Amino acid sequence: MANVVDQDQQWLLNCLSATLDPNPEVRCFAEASLDQASRQPGFGSALSKVAANKEHAAGMHLTFLYLAAVLLKQVVKKHWQEDEEFFEPPVVSNDEKEIIRRMLLLTLDDPHRKICTAIGMAVASIAVHDWPELWPDLLPFLLNLINNQTNFNGVHGAMRCLVLLSADLDDKMVPTLIPALFPSLLTIVSSPQIYDPYIRTKALSVIYSCTSMLGTMSGVYKAETGSLIVPFLKPWMDQFSSILKVPVQSENPDDWSIRMEVLKCLNQFIQNFSSLINKSEFEVILGPLWNTFVSSLRVYEQASIDGTEDSFEGRYDSDGSEKSLDSFVIQLFELMLTIVGNPRLGKVVMANVRELVYYTIAFLQMTEQQVHTWSVDANQFIADEEDATYSCRISGVLLLEEVISSFDGEGILAIIDAAKQWFSESQIRKTAGNASWWRIREATLFALSSLSEQLFETEESGFETSSLKHLIEQIFTEDSLIGPLEYPFLYARLFTSVAKFSSMISSGLLEHFLYSAMKAITMDVPPPVKVGACRALSNLLPEAKNEIVQSQLLGLLSSLTDLLNHASDETLHMVLDTLLAAVKAGHESSTLVEHMVSPIMLNVWASHVSDPFISIDVLEVLEAIKSIPGCVHPLVSRILPYIGPILNQNAPSDVVKAIYDVSFNAVINIILQSDDHSEIQNATECLSTFISGGRQEILVWGSDSGSTMRSLLDIASR
Repeated sequence: MANVVDQDQQWLLNCLSATLDPNPEVRCFAEASLDQASRQPGFGSALSKVAANKEHAAGMHLTFLYLAAVLLKQVVKKHWQEDEEFFEPPVVSNDEKEIIRRMLLLTLDDPHRKICTAIGMAVASIAVHDWPELWPDLLPFLLNLINNQTNFNGVHGAMRCLVLLSADLDDKMVPTLIPALFPSLLTIVSSPQIYDPYIRTKALSVIYSCTSMLGTMSGVYKAETGSLIVPFLKPWMDQFSSILKVPVQSENPDDWSIRMEVLKCLNQFIQNFSSLINKSEFEVILGPLWNTFVSSLRVYEQASIDGTEDSFEGRYDSDGSEKSLDSFVIQLFELMLTIVGNPRLGKVVMANVRELVYYTIAFLQMTEQQVHTWSVDANQFIADEEDATYSCRISGVLLLEEVISSFDGEGILAIIDAAKQWFSESQIRKTAGNASWWRIREATLFALSSLSEQLFETEESGFETSSLKHLIEQIFTEDSLIGPLEYPFLYARLFTSVAKFSSMISSGLLEHFLYSAMKAITMDVPPPVKVGACRALSNLLPEAKNEIVQSQLLGLLSSLTDLLNHASDETLHMVLDTLLAAVKAGHESSTLVEHMVSPIMLNVWASHVSDPFISIDVLEVLEAIKSIPGCVHPLVSRILPYIGPILNQNAPSDVVKAIYDVSFNAVINIILQSDDHSEIQNATECLSTFISGGRQEILVWGSDSGSTMRSLLDIASR
């Protein structure tokens, strides 16, 4: 009967066809008809019959079948369960629900993956409400499909459905699902000669979802969850080992995807059930895991860092799962971080912590894509550096931080030792004429700078870090000779690193980099160099010698204010921070500072008055200018023209009073004491708006109304 197109199904097919009509009137009428029909009994069962009609599938437009499956999911969302948030009457009857459930299961082996996914989503959405009580045959049906090696369309469909179903598990479903499902999934994962990589990857994805939910439950049901997972720990660990022991393959996203799911599962096992994993079982996985870690670096260097192979960046599989090499490496770091941070298992890897750190720093090298993007986009460079975006560099640093936190002094020594090795290696590459020698040097400095706070904390606790000081000085001395145009990213990293390690560097080197940073701000150099120079100046100017600052102040202020005129929101905060440091350092040149900086600051403030963060930065600079002797009167005079228009726009009296409270006395003093005609004129115009806005109330706003009147009379007489 499922293969007969009855009158209702034919009407549906005609409507679905009309929703694709190029005529907008036809489309709108069809959509309205479907919406009205969705409120009628039998609409859901009719959709399920259309989707399940395999005899006519070949003659139908596949889009119709897909639309039918998508609409069916909407029926489940709106009409299946009365107490749901999005419920709309009428509720689907029990008899119709039975038809829909039966028809959907018959459609799971559809050969078209897109349709199969839509059907799987509908099945999963129903299972949330009905399984297992009202749909007891769902799991046996799915298990039968995935175990049927003569129907691989059915295996694909059932696995898609299980992936979706496992994403919505609760603590009632898991105890039923795991014992029945895990043996079949183990068979699939361990049979690469039978099942393709996609099926095996999705099987592991289901394992991950189940163990993740089990881990959530373990806090309350520790004994129960332990008894569920223990029988599967050893066979799964053995299977994970067999997958990870093979070296990572180049340009093979299927290989990366299946390993990534293995890593995610392992992460859950260790996070939630490490007490159930004995030392020998963990050591079984450690060798293969290390093999994957080391071999993945070779692939990552070729594909992402050098850009000579495809890294599949930004690409996804048919279910929307990321296939890129970066996502795999990030997952690898996350697992390593979990192992290092585990009190019991971390001790096992401590013997090899130096090798772990050494290879991790190599992963921190800038990729070819990052070089391309950051070379032309300073905003993206700042965002990626400051916002701790999802990347291999950030994940690698998090792992190194965990090494120090977990292994203390041994971790510090591992960091310093690896940095020394990579410095020597980069020197060898540089001497040999390797054009990319700077990448590993930049990665080493990036690692050390990112860990600087932890390194300094260790130094304060009495740990001997003289070797670190020697290494830092050695790197900066060697690289002080390069130019900003030769290796711009290394040059930029030198600036930020100098700022981080200024207390460890000789005064001569500090002055060299201070001069270089001030010079770089004024030059036509790549954006990352200016970003690095700004960061260095923000940290070095407060401690700089006065004669150095004064000799460069004019060019520095001119260049920084010019940067402000071209800065976007991302770079504006950084430039304002640098300008604040420059203003404070140049306090002896009061006239120059106020004259050059104040007008620009007021324009920036007026342009970004609705942005509280930028406004705060601007006000900090203005506050610093105000604090310089001799700057307050000209600064207030510049501000007054910005206040007058606000008062003239029929401002409420409370707004007028608020401005009066902070500026009235300053306005009076300028008019009575200044010899600058423009200052007197600005202040007088502002005073007139005070009087017109506040009227007679202005006399009682001050602490002494008589004093206010005398001031007004003095002004009139002048």
